Parts: sequence; C-alpha cells; structure tokens
Amino acid sequence: MKIRVIGLVAVSCALALVVGCSQPAGDGTATPAKEAKGGRLFGVSFQTMNNPFFVELNAGMKEVIEAHGDRLVTLDAQFTSLKQKNDLSDLVQQGAAGIFLNPVNWEGVTGSLVQAKQKNIPVVVVDAPVKDADLVLCQVASDNVEAGRLAARALAEARPESKVVILHHSVNKACIDRVDGFKEEAAKHPGLAILDTQEGKGTTEGALPVMRDLLARFPECNAVFPINDPSALGAISAIEAAGKLGQVLVVTVDGSKEGIAVIKEGKLLSSSAQFPRQIGKISAEKVYEYLDGKTVEKEVKIPVELITRENADSFLAGQDKDPAK
Repeated sequence: MKIRVIGLVAVSCALALVVGCSQPAGDGTATPAKEAKGGRLFGVSFQTMNNPFFVELNAGMKEVIEAHGDRLVTLDAQFTSLKQKNDLSDLVQQGAAGIFLNPVNWEGVTGSLVQAKQKNIPVVVVDAPVKDADLVLCQVASDNVEAGRLAARALAEARPESKVVILHHSVNKACIDRVDGFKEEAAKHPGLAILDTQEGKGTTEGALPVMRDLLARFPECNAVFPINDPSALGAISAIEAAGKLGQVLVVTVDGSKEGIAVIKEGKLLSSSAQFPRQIGKISAEKVYEYLDGKTVEKEVKIPVELITRENADSFLAGQDKDPAK
C-alpha cells in the first residue's frame, strides 16, 4: 500500500510540474519555454505593449517569422528594466534562435546583450537603439533625428514665434534623437524658444500631469513637443483642461491611427509618422539573412513622413505601403 501511495504522489507531482510549466507568467505574458509545436523559437521584448506602435511592429515581425514556419514569443517589459532583463535571460536559457529587443533603457541592457552573445544568439534591436551596438547583430529604427526636425519645421511654419516646452523620455535613445533633431532644427528659426524640457515618460498618463504643471509655470507657453503620440494625447488633455485648446500647438512623432484621428480633429498639428510594421518585417528579415550566412548591415534607418491635416486621409489610405519604395 505504501508503495502504491508513493507512486501516486510521484505521478501527481509530475503532472503538477507539467501543468505548472504550461501556464502563462503571472503578469499575463507568455513564458517562452512553453511553446510546444513547430519551427524555431524567436522572442521579442518590448518596453511596453500599451502602445499601438509596438503592436504594429510586432505584427510585422510575426508575419515574417510565421511565414518561415517558426514562432515568435512576445514579452512586455511594462517599462521595467528588471523585468526586461529577466525576460531576456529566459529567452537565452531557452536557446532562442534569435532575439528582438526594444530596450526600456538604452544603457541598461548591456548585461543581457553580453549573455546572448556568449550563447551566439543574434540580437536585433528595434525602434530604439542601444549604447553597446557592437554587441548586437543589427539595429533597425526610424530616422528619429529627422522625425524631430520635421516636427520643428511644422511648428515654425505654423507659428514662427513659439514658446515651446518638450516632454522627453530620456532613457530611450529614439527619444533622445527626436529631441536632438527638434532642437537642431529649432535653432535655425530665431522665433522658436524652448522654455523647458521635462520627463513625460512617453505615456499618456505620464505626460498629462507634467504638461499641466508646465502650463501653470509658463503662462506664455504656446507650443509643446511631446516625443510620441501617447504623450501628445496626455498633453492635449492637459491643454483642454486648461481651456487653451488652439492656443497651444502640439507637434509629435509616431503617426499612429490614434494620433492621426486627433490631427483630423484639429487638436494635434502634426506627427512625424513612422512605419512600425515595416520595421518589424525588416528586423525579422535581417535575422534570417544572418542565419542563412549572409552579411547583415549594422544599422538600418527607416524614413519618416510628416502627417498634417492636409495629408492625413491619404496617409491612412496607404499606411501599409513600403516607405523604402
């Protein structure tokens, strides 16, 4: 009887381990090891999936990978460097054929990149470059400097005398480049004066209170450059609440459907549109080129396009076009 009981307990424990391993992580993200069927495993870690831009980027990547008969696990770091580090470590331990990385902190992922390199796992960085580019196969991103320049030009044309505040996200290299491009172009227009730069965290929730405080501190403020569409939506909410809609112009970067809808409403002057699905496709293609023994360029820049009320509809109609053609 004791032998039968022990045997049943052993079987039960084994089943519990199997079932336990098949469950999603407690935060709702998939655990890479548990993909059971078909093809090679690839993984991507995004700084957040609470942004339509990254949803589109992921879709483009997944399209290419699944066309090769492989599978993609998508992980959401939720703007947390430690979670991203752990997610990347899991992918390395699972022996992923390739990893795609959208870093939370462009300087803080070095340890994870070293770990992947030691295991000979190619890493392609998407959208936001990392500091240690020598540790990655390739970086695929929008021309973020030009995106900032386009925003400044649009503002200078619409309001040559502007008192501007900037809502930054300074741990992200893409955002650093956008702000650098904006400042570079603004310097060419004597009427554009930058009053202050504050951290808006790149989110609607983060930007709203910061913009509210900036409007209180700088009553003369009549323009704002948030670094992406979500933070622009937060800034617009603060502007509306202050009764200054139309008085404070907003220019930004992304060109998401949500951002374009606000452009058409007249609440957002412009957005320097990126092509996230194209970034995803090209990123995946670069990994397959590498796995096929081909030489892969270290940096790929995807063109950007200024979207205003005048061309919003035509842009939406052709949003799936290849900007490189």
